[in-house]
Amino acid sequence: MTIPSDYTFKICVFGDSGVGKTSLILRYLTDQFNKNIGKSMGVDIRVKKFEFNDDMITLQIWDFVGEEKFRILFPTYARGSFGGIFMYDLSQRKSLNHIEEWINIFKKNNPQVPLLMVGGKLDLQEMRAVSVEEAISLSNSYELQEHIECSSKTGENIELIFNTIVHLILQNIGSI
Repeated sequence: MTIPSDYTFKICVFGDSGVGKTSLILRYLTDQFNKNIGKSMGVDIRVKKFEFNDDMITLQIWDFVGEEKFRILFPTYARGSFGGIFMYDLSQRKSLNHIEEWINIFKKNNPQVPLLMVGGKLDLQEMRAVSVEEAISLSNSYELQEHIECSSKTGENIELIFNTIVHLILQNIGSI
């Protein structure tokens, strides 16, 4: 019999402005979609507590604004993360323009932590600008642990994203 543990993990969600980071987080926390979400300023921190494999997990989800003028702050905010989610918009190829910058900054401060690549707005299939194959290839080239596509509007794969990052974090710290 294993003894349950309590864990608190900081997760950074980052990527260019307008890719759906806040919608992803709010869908995960509230299971609702609001198409009228305004732009984030700096960083928003939200918390979710839940049971995962008999352990109590507290996720501190850091929603980092994607605007270029705030990127100078990203290294400071990313420091101390247990995991990261780089998010892009499947319907906007330009949302991948800064992937190298985002990933390099995150990994510099957190070299050994799990990092997912998440393609948002899967419900906009008819406007798709980034193929699954291209995204997986890009994810592999940056040595990211997983690539997952989701829709905050429909809720598709939202739980999968956060369950995957928690599982990878627990593996990384040697808990499972």
